[in-house]
Amino acid sequence: MLTSFLPGFALSLTLIMAIGAQNAFVLRQGLRREHVLAVVLVCATSDAILITAGVAGFGALAEAAPWFGPLMRYGGAAFLLWYGWRNAVSAWRGGEGLEAEGQAARSLGKAVLTLLALTWLNPHVYLDTLVLLGSISAQYPDRLSFGIGAAMASFVFFFALGYGARLLAPLFAKPRSWQVLDAVIAVTMWGIAIKLLAM
Repeated sequence: MLTSFLPGFALSLTLIMAIGAQNAFVLRQGLRREHVLAVVLVCATSDAILITAGVAGFGALAEAAPWFGPLMRYGGAAFLLWYGWRNAVSAWRGGEGLEAEGQAARSLGKAVLTLLALTWLNPHVYLDTLVLLGSISAQYPDRLSFGIGAAMASFVFFFALGYGARLLAPLFAKPRSWQVLDAVIAVTMWGIAIKLLAM
């Protein structure tokens, strides 16, 4: 079991750790201490569903439905461009929504809907989970253990990111830090969108 579980855990963890829209949103929610449990559960559960589908062999969806790949690519790029723009405006304006605490909180529904869009409209999520993890799992004798390890890595990472963000709270007590974070998120979103459009 461990010979399949550990590689699944390690591979999934390395894929998830790359900064992206989902991770940036979780970090921001963790810093603001808003709906952290719901946010990390949505991320980890979404990943677990996609990993399960990939390990179960549904990675062939892109081949069976040729329209699926372009739809996810262009739809995801459009959403990332818009989300990057919102963060860029926030970074430019500054002063607004910069305190980690003591400001109007984003509603739980709005936070979850934004996160679902960042997760399920991101084609890289499908490539990493359905295609990459799904195809690599076929190389292991115990695909179930591989999938469990990969899903477990997602839970470990998102809980660590969401709740570990509190350790950075003193740094983000400064308005300038929030502006820098918003700028980094904007550039990251635009970079991912440009990569998608260039594929």
